Amino acid sequence: MIYLNFTDLNEETQERLIANSKEEVKEKYGKDIMDYATKHNTNLDKMLDEEALRNLYSYKYIFNI
Repeated sequence: MIYLNFTDLNEETQERLIANSKEEVKEKYGKDIMDYATKHNTNLDKMLDEEALRNLYSYKYIFNI
């Protein structure tokens, strides 16, 4: 069995997964993150990027070889 993590993937795949993860985070937690960013005067885009990266570690990668 082969185990890979996010950093083992090529750059194009990483970018696509980050974009998908960011959209998923926006759908699930968008309002909460926006409220938190406004209340604590933080950068919303930076918070979304950080949460998207955290979200990626919950993914299971399956490859057909």
